[in-house]
Amino acid sequence: MGQCLGCVMVLQSTVAVRESFGKFDDILDPGCHFVPWCFGKSVAGYLTLRLQQLDVRCETKTKDNVFVTVVASIQYRALADKASDAFYKLTNTKEQIQSYVFDVIRASIPKLMLDDAFEQKNEIAKAVEEELEKAMSMYGYEIVQTLIVDIEPDAHVKRAMNEINAAARHRLAANEKAEADKIIQIKRAEGEAESKYLAGVGIARQRQAIVDGLRDSVLAFSEGVPGTSARDVMDMVLVTQYFDTMKDIGAQSKSTSVFIPHGPGAVKDIASQIRDGLLQAQGAPRTTTPSLL
Repeated sequence: MGQCLGCVMVLQSTVAVRESFGKFDDILDPGCHFVPWCFGKSVAGYLTLRLQQLDVRCETKTKDNVFVTVVASIQYRALADKASDAFYKLTNTKEQIQSYVFDVIRASIPKLMLDDAFEQKNEIAKAVEEELEKAMSMYGYEIVQTLIVDIEPDAHVKRAMNEINAAARHRLAANEKAEADKIIQIKRAEGEAESKYLAGVGIARQRQAIVDGLRDSVLAFSEGVPGTSARDVMDMVLVTQYFDTMKDIGAQSKSTSVFIPHGPGAVKDIASQIRDGLLQAQGAPRTTTPSLL
């Protein structure tokens, strides 16, 4: 009904292009306008001023011969003061923008290695935006922002890159584990060496204390009992130690020790062996003390 009366309504964020007998006449802003069709006036079309987005997928090759798909997101809008240019000069705005994006990306990516392309996404986006801004401004469009959303290598290349990364991480983990095992073994060896050293010091001090105690006992006994020699005292001490040993062995129900010979009559032979061994050790320091059988 409104069109029959020559009234046209233009929505918000939209402009209408009015023609007079097929020739551009004026740009109609949002609101209600009178367009007398009987005088050759008509609305040729409408142009939105809202921000629009175009996603472009471009396949190209890097400097190291890896095929990648670059996904670019272009945000643009028509300018109100150049609405006539945006309406009349371009037939398909999206295809025009896509052509410029292809041109810039296919001129930039082949100069970069694959790793460099990932690192220089912002520089590539800036180059695309500058080229689009320069080209689309004459057609009445403004490029608000350009983003390189993703760079997708071929599936086989991506799998190979993941395998290389995984192998490098496994190698690093193996090196760290080997280094940790090395430190543990070194510390364990140092601990064992220190333990053996302290055990040796303890045994040496124990034997020294035994020798000192025996010497004091022999001297005290010789002085207290006239007519006894040091040899007699040593024989008595050995006999006493023999019976103490037999007592300890017999007191244990699950003892696995065997003392040979075990008869009391062999005490004299044991004493002789020990005494002879001590005398030989005093005469020849490197001679091994005979073992007790």
